Amino acid sequence: MTKKPTGYVLYDGASLIDGKPIVVIATVKSGNSKTGNMIQTWIIRKDIDPRLASKTGQDYSICGDCKHRGIAMPNDPNAKLAKKRTCYVRLDQGVLIVYKGYHRGIYPVITGKDAIANIASGRVVRLGSYGDPAAVPSYIWESLLSRAASWTGYSHQAGISTADYRPDLTMRSADTLDEAKQAWRNGERTFRVVANVKDILRGFEILCPASKEAGNKTTCNDCKLCKGNTIKAKSIAIPVHGNGATHFTA
Repeated sequence: MTKKPTGYVLYDGASLIDGKPIVVIATVKSGNSKTGNMIQTWIIRKDIDPRLASKTGQDYSICGDCKHRGIAMPNDPNAKLAKKRTCYVRLDQGVLIVYKGYHRGIYPVITGKDAIANIASGRVVRLGSYGDPAAVPSYIWESLLSRAASWTGYSHQAGISTADYRPDLTMRSADTLDEAKQAWRNGERTFRVVANVKDILRGFEILCPASKEAGNKTTCNDCKLCKGNTIKAKSIAIPVHGNGATHFTA
């Protein structure tokens, strides 16, 4: 009996941020306790180990203007990743596993709207488990979400003209309160990382219900609030978390 694939390649082409080669891989099972068992999508450089991409700054292709990338250290022989990286995604775990799996050829390529839609039928999708959805043509996401139950997504690429930034599909990742206020004036919902719960602007933002500070009362799979301005709800904020939290400055 043929073993069912654990994931699929949805896109193999140029980054809309800088034109470099990237791939999008959707994996169908997840043990992530915060997100729950969502369809996870990984946007990675096709040609570079994700750790090296971070160290050399070539993760710009898939992360663009995200401030959490850290400071590239291409000439430091002792550096393994970018310096002072505040991104909560660990590159030596899920991202690396997917990258290596792709290069072993374990993920079949899926093309066509119906085939892509079938992957997420009735499921909740996480757009950009790693990487920014706006680096990818949005028709990929429209196909994937066309039969999905719901989704979550975040983007830092509002300021990059070539990126396919879709505030109807993703929350705008805001790095300051001023950025968040500007987005709100534009009718966009935001997701903001803050230093402390007290930094959340009441009346405009709520604490992420899946956060430790909220008592982990739900998962992203069940919450479904982070789906851009498709829904009418307050914006979301979460205290800094993950391995890079010690490098975070408000």
